[in-house]
Amino acid sequence: MYGYQLRLEFEASTGSTWPLNVGQVYTTLGRLERDGLVRAVDTAEEGQRTYAITDAGRAEVRAWFATPVSRESPPRDELAIKLALAVNAPGVDVPAVIQAQRTATVEALQAYTRLKSASADGDLSWLLVVDSLIFAAEAEVRWLDHCETRLVRHRRPDRRPITGTADVTGRQEARR
Repeated sequence: MYGYQLRLEFEASTGSTWPLNVGQVYTTLGRLERDGLVRAVDTAEEGQRTYAITDAGRAEVRAWFATPVSRESPPRDELAIKLALAVNAPGVDVPAVIQAQRTATVEALQAYTRLKSASADGDLSWLLVVDSLIFAAEAEVRWLDHCETRLVRHRRPDRRPITGTADVTGRQEARR
């Protein structure tokens, strides 16, 4: 395939949830060719170079599929950062931030669910991607509920530090 075809194939498989810049596709193909993972096999009349994967490229793909995704460096989560900064920023209505995000996430969840229903008999790769989006949105709503609860508990006016005293058995007893 040539770069534009690869882009279309990728976007079809992922339901266009991660659109690719075709220029980046060609830059990546150039790097892959330099590294011996693909090779140019033909140039069409329109000037498009067609690429094929090499044996080394196939081995690299097999290794990639066999390797679990690392969680050592989790991706930056803009929402978590926003809430972390909001709790200490003067004048920010943190519950309103949480509620606005919950509303947006529930709307996205509903849209993903409609997409899934509309393509129930569709391409398996797309169904896996949309399932991932649905699960992530559901998890975000649960996390926002948790944040709201934590915020309420943290800001209770009657909150006093917990101190411990030992009873006669040596067990700690919590007192407020």
